[in-house]
Amino acid sequence: MRMVAPSLLSANFLDLRTDIEMINDSQADWLHLDVMDGVFVPNISFGFPILKQVSKICKKPLDVHLMIVEPQKFVEQVRDLNAYMMNVHYEACIHLNRTVQEIHKNGMKAGVTLNPHTPVAFLEDIVADLDLVLLMSVNPGFAGQTFIENTYKKIRDLKELILRRNSRALIQIDGGVSDQNAAALYDAGADVLVAGSYVFNSPDPQNAIIRIK
Repeated sequence: MRMVAPSLLSANFLDLRTDIEMINDSQADWLHLDVMDGVFVPNISFGFPILKQVSKICKKPLDVHLMIVEPQKFVEQVRDLNAYMMNVHYEACIHLNRTVQEIHKNGMKAGVTLNPHTPVAFLEDIVADLDLVLLMSVNPGFAGQTFIENTYKKIRDLKELILRRNSRALIQIDGGVSDQNAAALYDAGADVLVAGSYVFNSPDPQNAIIRIK
């Protein structure tokens, strides 16, 4: 499977409607929404007032990635966006199984993100309950960082774990994705690539999405 989820974090916030309409007309599969709180990660992005407006005009499934502390408090607010995927960080959830159950109970797909330093083996007891695992290929918090090469090994390790545990989880990669490494990421076992700077800074964003796919 080769899917692309452009990240709104790199869009033009003075003209979000234009960028979202571009995504609507593109071959993008999802719209990736990075919510940052300045606590779990060293940056603040956007919150639910903006997400609510985005949800009104975006025709692509919403892939909501909460880079925040205590994400379990916001399951219902993410649900009210008609989000397809709610993604929480392993490192931010003390009771991860409970949070995943709550996401499913509210009618959404459940994703879990691992920071670059977190081994995939930590998902041994939860991966069978997940719809997606996101591997951060940069340190979360800022757009435009350099891709971490160890990500390829983590993808292969995660793929082995998914197969061994009979999980249905897709593998998503976020950080430093471009047409220079997309093929290698898919070949390693990735299913969904998040691309922010590469797409929105391109002179032809829709063609950039096609090149990644």
